[in-house]
Amino acid sequence: MALLELRGVSKQYGEEGAPVTALDGVSLEVEAGEFIALVGRSGCGKSTLLNLCGAMDFPTSGAVLFEGRDTKRLTDAELTRLRREKIGFIFQSFQLLHTLTVAENVELPLLLAKKLQARSIAFERLRWVEMEEYARRYPHQLSGGQQQRVAIARALVGNPRLLLADEPTGNLDTATGELVLRLLTQAAHQLGVAVIMATHSAESTAVADRVVKLRDGRITSVEVLRSMAKLA
Repeated sequence: MALLELRGVSKQYGEEGAPVTALDGVSLEVEAGEFIALVGRSGCGKSTLLNLCGAMDFPTSGAVLFEGRDTKRLTDAELTRLRREKIGFIFQSFQLLHTLTVAENVELPLLLAKKLQARSIAFERLRWVEMEEYARRYPHQLSGGQQQRVAIARALVGNPRLLLADEPTGNLDTATGELVLRLLTQAAHQLGVAVIMATHSAESTAVADRVVKLRDGRITSVEVLRSMAKLA
């Protein structure tokens, strides 16, 4: 069974009589440990697709199944637990809390989930992204690339099964962007996390296992760069 499955998913916004179709009959399966890149022009449906995969929104028709369960049928408590424990999010604008130190930002999801040893686990993840020495600094004292590495640590601190990244290299220079992509690849291939990344960058897609191209809310092609069999 796939970790995540989209079955004929469509999403419409707007009032009756003039709806806007953001996704139109999208079907996709995502395996654990797989790195998928979503590409396409602005407005093609990439962000909407990420929101549906992360159970932050729900399809107008069709179904999104996470570990075989339809997200639209989950209770509010089950949705909160799913997002907190099994899904990590990375954003182009980092979304770090500037009143908290680096370590406090990373441990916050664990504290909200009432996990034990939150600080030591946070330091492990900071060590993994090579940011442990900056643990006591504040986000405004870091470069954009350093902030994004902290954001990756925060997204992975709870050992999620799915990592969603929306334009994670959009605000970074080429060298720093390559480092972020390497960390996302390691999250998939070393930690076994399914990674779905939305990007405008053709260079970023080279690290993915599959490249899914979207246009006008539909999948127009799926290119396999590395098979899961070769990764196993």
